[in-house]
Amino acid sequence: MSVTELLDGLDRAAVGERMHALVRRAYPLCRSITGPAVRQTLEMLAERIPLTVHEVPTGTPVLDWTVPKEWQAREAWIKGPDGRKVVDFAEHTLHLVSYSVPVHARMSRQELEAHLHSLPEQPRLIPYRTSYYRETWGFCLPHARRETLPEGEYEVFIDAELREGSLTWGELFLPGEGEREVLFSTHLCHPSLANDNLSGISVMTELAAALAQLSGRRFGYRFLFIPGTIGSITWLAGNEERVDRIAAGLVAANLGDGGPFHYKQSRQGDAFIDRAVARVLAESGRPFEVMRFVPFGYDERQFCSPGFNLPVGSLTRTPWGRYPEYHTSADDPGFVRPEHLAGSLATYLAVVEVLEGDRRYRNLLPKGEPQLGRRGLYGSLGGGSAKERELALLWVLNQSDGAQSLLDVAERSGLPFRRLAAAARDLEAASLLAVLAEGES
Repeated sequence: MSVTELLDGLDRAAVGERMHALVRRAYPLCRSITGPAVRQTLEMLAERIPLTVHEVPTGTPVLDWTVPKEWQAREAWIKGPDGRKVVDFAEHTLHLVSYSVPVHARMSRQELEAHLHSLPEQPRLIPYRTSYYRETWGFCLPHARRETLPEGEYEVFIDAELREGSLTWGELFLPGEGEREVLFSTHLCHPSLANDNLSGISVMTELAAALAQLSGRRFGYRFLFIPGTIGSITWLAGNEERVDRIAAGLVAANLGDGGPFHYKQSRQGDAFIDRAVARVLAESGRPFEVMRFVPFGYDERQFCSPGFNLPVGSLTRTPWGRYPEYHTSADDPGFVRPEHLAGSLATYLAVVEVLEGDRRYRNLLPKGEPQLGRRGLYGSLGGGSAKERELALLWVLNQSDGAQSLLDVAERSGLPFRRLAAAARDLEAASLLAVLAEGES
């Protein structure tokens, strides 16, 4: 099955609901950069795709970092002066600062204050806070509730564990015809956050399932489901000898909201992936934004660090920090929608369609235009206007000098990439074009 057939046959309603069901199922788990909830999430994904799970022990040096201790929280709460719980981790995973150390103590309202986090500008929402590499503890709560806490003595209890364990991630590789690879990466280290975490996980799971059906893959496709920052650093540290095989890559996040697509370029700025995504978004007919690389954001900043400088960008809907629900309890399963998840999957598949379909050709009759009519080529391409079909044939013939690829032709002509790829196939079948191998001129 080709990518075009995968795209055209995509049942958006069914796949959107399947992805949203995964979001709903995984939402209650208290994921962090390590721990059993990460493994539970990967077990869910393995029901759909054949993941390989990797474990790297605590204390392992990875580039300039060290794999941290493993963390697990079982119970956490604050009881007010009247003995009733005013904050309870059992009600929402965001209530506890990720990587909080164990504590059981009594303290005054003033002493407690230093360990509380809230959003005055969003007084009814719980914020998301972490302290991965500094041992401390804390609770997050709606600011409106924080303001009502009375003076008096509070009891604080956190049943959590920081122990020698491991960092866990999931990986799937779909081999291609050659050694070149496309890398798709998404983080799975956030607790109950639906768009910034679970939307990327669900879309990448379905993308992997779809590409497993792709016959004659030009590239290998590598999927990483990793903890943010430390996960990509750990993967890079263990794969330095193979990263030069990566021809293109995308970091996936924030794919379930209804905002327009945003693409953050790789550090290179004009890499194959940068051009492919820009072409797909330009042809979509929908609003979009292409942003230049900045060394802040998700794991693209690790893949694009100067020692690696991989051609990896980030394709999202609304970027991190630009929607009010970001890193709050409002980023729940109701915030993401099945139709937006399905649209994101279709966009990623459209990018793969360009990656797989981009070829360089040589015109076998380059002197003058060959007579297309007697070869039955005019009108042989279904759909679209006759003028567009003719233009696609002529553009491909004219630009097929061995140096220009179909993506080059699409950028120069403004014609849809899919139309040009179809024209190239027809011209090749008529013995008017020859496809060139990688490195051939």
